[in-house]
Amino acid sequence: MTDQLRSVLQGTAGLSVAAVIALLLTLARGGVEADPTRLRPAVRAAIVAILCQSAHFAEELATGFQERFPVLVGLAPWSRGFFVSFNLFWIGIWVLSVFGLAARRRLAMFPLWFLALGCVANGIAHPLFALRTGGYFPGLFTSPLVGVMGLLLVRGLLRVTGDPPSPASGV
Repeated sequence: MTDQLRSVLQGTAGLSVAAVIALLLTLARGGVEADPTRLRPAVRAAIVAILCQSAHFAEELATGFQERFPVLVGLAPWSRGFFVSFNLFWIGIWVLSVFGLAARRRLAMFPLWFLALGCVANGIAHPLFALRTGGYFPGLFTSPLVGVMGLLLVRGLLRVTGDPPSPASGV
């Protein structure tokens, strides 16, 4: 395994954990069961979260996150091409998922749960990275807003998805 591949796989392990939790939430919470009154705020929260995450990505790219983060955790820097492609791929998926959410498609829930969890994680991790390095760390300025939007999106998704089955229901 090349150093670059190892760096990408190990460096994105936290996102892999978020993806597993997002999958579990998607399976446990089920599809969208909300009426339009409850659905609109969730759609708006998803749109704003995507915009905030896009701004966060722009800050990270402009300030060298793809180089500084892997080195911080003892890995080889990531290529700019990988970092840009990875982020643009997910931004595209999230945009499509907003349309799926508006149409009450269960398939849209996994990427949106992943977005929400990733936003919350960014809101926590970047200030910790700054503390660890003793100064500014790429993504720090936008991370609080991203974290708050992640929490708002979690709340919105909880409100529009079904409750998990209770053990007494036998489902």
